[in-house]
Amino acid sequence: MGDSNHRIIPKLYEAFSQSFDIGAAVNARTIQTQRELLAYHFNSVTPENEMKFESLHPLEDTYTFEKADEIASFAKTQGMKLRGHTLVWHNQTPDWLFQDAKGGTVDAKTLLARMKSHIDTVVSRYKDSIYAWDVVNEVIADEGTELLRQSKWLDIAGEGFIAKAFEYAHEADPNALLFYNDYNESHPAKREKIYTLVKGLVDRGVPINGVGLQAHWNITNPGLDDIRSAIELYASLGLQLQITEMDVSVFEHGDRRTDLTAPTEQMNELLTERYEQFFKLFREYEQHITAVTFWGAADDYTWLDYFPVRSRKNWPLLFDEQQQPKKAFWRVVEG
Repeated sequence: MGDSNHRIIPKLYEAFSQSFDIGAAVNARTIQTQRELLAYHFNSVTPENEMKFESLHPLEDTYTFEKADEIASFAKTQGMKLRGHTLVWHNQTPDWLFQDAKGGTVDAKTLLARMKSHIDTVVSRYKDSIYAWDVVNEVIADEGTELLRQSKWLDIAGEGFIAKAFEYAHEADPNALLFYNDYNESHPAKREKIYTLVKGLVDRGVPINGVGLQAHWNITNPGLDDIRSAIELYASLGLQLQITEMDVSVFEHGDRRTDLTAPTEQMNELLTERYEQFFKLFREYEQHITAVTFWGAADDYTWLDYFPVRSRKNWPLLFDEQQQPKKAFWRVVEG
């Protein structure tokens, strides 16, 4: 691959081959529309939605593996690693899981049995394909003093469901690396809560191998010192770390503009500067970080389009809408 100036474009994953894997989230569409880009620049992929409970197991007696299988096949064909995402989450989980035959709420024993059955089936199916799973996703409360967010999992099964998920996943595939995964992982208050949860699991001998830092960041927040503190705190647990869902929104948190058809020059400069800083930091902690996965590959498709602001395009990745490298890409690979 080369750009209009015939400059040879280095492979992104090769630039970090001595440090950590470089991954991208994909879906059934982008493994076609971004196929060449993915094959050239990444050595790992994560299914964006195709392996979530709702997608794989919409009804109690029905599994729909087709799209997940396509992604697993793509990874195998390309010689890429594959991360599984995600086994237990409060979102994108079908109602039947929590209901009895009459539409009432199931008891804890039934819910845990259904969880185990799901994990056994899914993890066993991809045992030869998936090297790591986001086992439990986003159970920490964002605000207040409560440790865990309210969810049907918590209401029915109590906090013990978290450890059970890891135990069931380990039983289904003893070789898979098992992660706890969350966002706002560098915000001081939530950072302490995530640490408290994971330390409790480690101290009780629960089979957990790592912490996933989602890294849905923007051009001003979080600060580098907060990210550094989070990395050091989680690494102190003796677990490996992965950046699991990275993107850098060009909009600050309170920016609700919808009139831009392209990022401003200032946005591009801040994006470039931030990516350069982030990857220098990641290299600094490469003895703890085993993979950096972007939540997407190029700006032609990103989940941040029209979220959280409707009718608004975003440009958060290292490759533009034409799947060409941005200035930020060059700063990262040459940094």
